Amino acid sequence: MQDTPSMMNKLSAECFGTFWLVFGGCGSAVLAAAFPELGIGFAGVALAFGLTVLTMAYAVGGISGGHFNPAVTLGLTLGGRFEAKDLIPYWIAQLVGGIIAAAILYFIASGKADFSAGGFASNGYGDLSPGKYSLGAALAIEVVLTAFFLIIILGSTSSRAPAGFAPIAIGLGLTLIHLISIPVTNTSVNPARSTAAALFADTAAISQLWLFWVAPLIGAAIGAIIWKGLLAKD
Repeated sequence: MQDTPSMMNKLSAECFGTFWLVFGGCGSAVLAAAFPELGIGFAGVALAFGLTVLTMAYAVGGISGGHFNPAVTLGLTLGGRFEAKDLIPYWIAQLVGGIIAAAILYFIASGKADFSAGGFASNGYGDLSPGKYSLGAALAIEVVLTAFFLIIILGSTSSRAPAGFAPIAIGLGLTLIHLISIPVTNTSVNPARSTAAALFADTAAISQLWLFWVAPLIGAAIGAIIWKGLLAKD
């Protein structure tokens, strides 16, 4: 019989998992995608984000549940899968992991002679959107995609789903989300990832950070309500 993970175990897992998401996902954008000859492009960055979640879900998901995202934690709470009293500690652990990852990534990236932080894989709308999409477009896509991300998570971890495959569905779901929305917002659906990158960006990303908390949290709530009320009940 396995021991039940302690809260410190759970928070450590969330911190490490979010670290890996930011370091691997944003790192692919800041380090690899900066060199066109490497050819990873948007698709490569999208796959990197998906792989970070897939690998950490298998590695530490059994300890903490593998949220790695404040919006996911909120959605699971509203969906009846997570205790509300642990929501804020999880958020703090996720933010700490993401910010540490971004700080180390910044240190590595700045080791290049002609380094310029620029957007530093941050999220944005208007002039800070890769495709110059409006605030309204950014809000809509972040809400919709986060809602569907929660539906994927709740569905793939349901008792009715095949056991053991949830990390694959969730990782591929996040990859698809990035393939859709990188041109619009550079893809958030994760306030911890957005906060970590914005802190080190050499743009006005920090002034737009509010959207990448509000939209994913609203989307997560909608996704949880749709799943719990219309699709299935465990």
